[in-house]
Amino acid sequence: MTLKKAYLLVFLVLLVDQVSKLYIKTHFVLGEEIKVFEWFRIHFIENEGMAWGTKIPGDYGKLFLTLFRIVAVFGIGYWLWDSVRKHSSSYLIVSIALILAGAFGNIIDSVFYGVLFNDSYHSASTLFSDQPYGSWFHGKVVDMLYFPIWKGNLPEWLPFVGGKYFTFFNAIFNIADMAISTGVGILIVFNKKAFGTDKKEESTEEVAA
Repeated sequence: MTLKKAYLLVFLVLLVDQVSKLYIKTHFVLGEEIKVFEWFRIHFIENEGMAWGTKIPGDYGKLFLTLFRIVAVFGIGYWLWDSVRKHSSSYLIVSIALILAGAFGNIIDSVFYGVLFNDSYHSASTLFSDQPYGSWFHGKVVDMLYFPIWKGNLPEWLPFVGGKYFTFFNAIFNIADMAISTGVGILIVFNKKAFGTDKKEESTEEVAA
């Protein structure tokens, strides 16, 4: 897989991610939900950018997280470039491109959204608002995809959680998160193929030799 195609994949994922976030942010009030199907809903929430809405404590926790993500993106970007240069498997290149796009998508929220939007508590937010809700590097990540596939009380015989009300699954996420999860999933499921060499590239080099 060429670097041009990998960058195109990154761009397309990033475009879909940001368009969906901009639409939700400018058309939904925080907490608003639309039921598409019983098992799929659009539910607008915001978080600090960590999994399950986790926060790093302290005044500089959010700043540290954002800066760490930026450094990580440069590292992932180099990994993508180096993998293409070494003619690594297309499985690996696609997975890295998806992870890079996802990480970059959430970084855009963290870096810019705090100064681009006002808050979404009472009405849909305004882009380029003169009353932004935050500051540079302190924006909140927009999430909206919710798949409550099953809800109900767990069987009493289950240890620790028996009889408790449970939702599968209760995470709310965005396109960037999906891209990261898909990329990691490819690396796990297709581990041997991902870290092998691209046979097509090898055959091309052999013909050229």
